[in-house]
Amino acid sequence: MQALYDVPAPAKLNLFLHITGRRPDGYHQLQSVFMLIDWCDTLHFERHTASDEVTREDLGTALPAVDLTMKAARALQQATGCTLGARIGVHKSIPAQAGMGGGSSDAATTLLALNRLWGLNLPRAALEKIGLALGADVPFFLRGRNAWVEGIGEKITPLEKERQPPPTRFAVVKPAAGLETKAIFSDPGLKRDSDSATILGFAAAHFDFGRNDLQPVAQALCPEVTEAIEWLGSRGLQARMTGSGSAVFAQMLHAVDLDGAPPGWQVRACDNLMIHPLAGWALGEN
Repeated sequence: MQALYDVPAPAKLNLFLHITGRRPDGYHQLQSVFMLIDWCDTLHFERHTASDEVTREDLGTALPAVDLTMKAARALQQATGCTLGARIGVHKSIPAQAGMGGGSSDAATTLLALNRLWGLNLPRAALEKIGLALGADVPFFLRGRNAWVEGIGEKITPLEKERQPPPTRFAVVKPAAGLETKAIFSDPGLKRDSDSATILGFAAAHFDFGRNDLQPVAQALCPEVTEAIEWLGSRGLQARMTGSGSAVFAQMLHAVDLDGAPPGWQVRACDNLMIHPLAGWALGEN
């Protein structure tokens, strides 16, 4: 086996999330801005040259037998007919059921790393096609830039430099309880008729723009979301939920004491990223 090296899979925050409608097939139309942060999983890859077997070792938190890293590796093999294998080591840091995209980010990093490790040289568009079949958020992480996202998550417009959120520090809190995305989107109380927003409108306000339409339903299903928002509020921070939760976040304009969270909560001060650490590994837009 030939080692590659340890590579990151960063989380994301939804700076806002509006549901603008629902398609006949049941999928929801949304608008959001996805922003990368420096809360990362770490994945290690080694190449098998004598076998096409893909195996995974959990270097911390135990994962399901077939998680998105394994699905991504096997999908890449199937799409290309690659006869090489790999051993994947996964050190999870991004919490599950948080709305931070940890599984999708792991899948994207797996596709980028194995595309290079196996010498496949697939262009970004080909990786995105494979990634979209794994999850709607995977193409965003493959693009590697903060983006305006529409449709069911497949319409991705990277934010131009002048519209990027400025470098900022955030408090991110994941309470002990998690949330199932399906439960929120199937709730009859979910607001599904928000007006369409614009990138220019977002760029004029950045962190004060819009809201998360999923948050009221999430708070009804999971009281800890409200508790996390109020906990940050007690520290002078105005928080909102990311994605389908249960994690919440708040911009920190000054130093804040983030000690003393309830047992089982994960709390971090994070910086936003202007670009994915592996963005240079993608092979163009073709």
